[in-house]
Amino acid sequence: MSRKPDTPLRRGWTTGACATAATRAALMGLWGEGRPDKVRITLPKGERPEFEIAHWEQGEGWVAAGVIKDAGDDPDVTHQAMIIARVRTSDGGVVFRAGIGVGMVTMPGLPIPAGEPAINPVPRQMMHETVDEMAKRLSQHPDVEIEISIPNGQALAQKTWNPRLGIKGGLSILGTTGIVRPFSCAAWIASIHRGVDVARADGLNHVAGCTGATSEKTVQNLYDMPDHAMMDMGDFAGGMLKYIAKNPVPHVTIGGGIGKLTKLAQGARDLHSGRSQVDFEALAETLGESDVKYMNTALQVYEVVGNKFSQWVANEALIKMRAMLPADIQSDIVVIDRKGTILARAGA
Repeated sequence: MSRKPDTPLRRGWTTGACATAATRAALMGLWGEGRPDKVRITLPKGERPEFEIAHWEQGEGWVAAGVIKDAGDDPDVTHQAMIIARVRTSDGGVVFRAGIGVGMVTMPGLPIPAGEPAINPVPRQMMHETVDEMAKRLSQHPDVEIEISIPNGQALAQKTWNPRLGIKGGLSILGTTGIVRPFSCAAWIASIHRGVDVARADGLNHVAGCTGATSEKTVQNLYDMPDHAMMDMGDFAGGMLKYIAKNPVPHVTIGGGIGKLTKLAQGARDLHSGRSQVDFEALAETLGESDVKYMNTALQVYEVVGNKFSQWVANEALIKMRAMLPADIQSDIVVIDRKGTILARAGA
């Protein structure tokens, strides 16, 4: 059983908010206000958090400032990363550049077109507004080049979806509210949506969502699928299928361990252990095996009942899957064990 924390989880700040704060500090240096110890920025919903300036460099015609990202209690790979903004005068308007550790978009389907730095629309808007507000207050021209860097961003990006989404060279500057809400399911589901968008934009006819790394490797090898066809579904089978129902791909595969897919077979759409459980009494009745009601795991059921159970899981999971998708989308299920051995398939 999952246990709720004794105290409220601490929220944090997105890379977009940190980049905006760093930009504000750097502009203060560029436009004559000197180096600040702290800066405040305005988030899209009006909140005004304060950020400490942890890095400072300047040279002829440029200033760079850095903020250390605090993701709060969220297990974010960019927690404690240094987000640096280097600013200098440009020839016209606000121009964004990708520095070290910030990726470039190379594939269609993302909110930013190919050939642009991976700085998402809301962070761009926040930095634009900061430039405009400060330029007006300090009687400066709002013509600025903003280069965002994350010194260890290229290594950190390997722990994210960026390589699969065609974002090369580093991390993305993200955020729609400026706030990281701890353990938010919404962020993971949003990543699944972006993966579907990229697959569709690239014209892929077949995508797969898997519950973990082992099932993903098995399904990818089974169908010889490219990396960007693999949706990092995790526990969010319902979230993935709901989005694909509105943004169709011709063929969808779900692969997973027998425990997770038993829950899907029994009607769960969120497969997390804290949010859904295998109903062993119902399994015992369905399988006609009374001892099953006393078992602890779906794998234990398989070890006792064998292929009769694994094939039932595949068949029923496929029924639940197809109920969430338009009839013209081809779909199939691949059930595996912990070693990646295929135990059953349905719909192939």
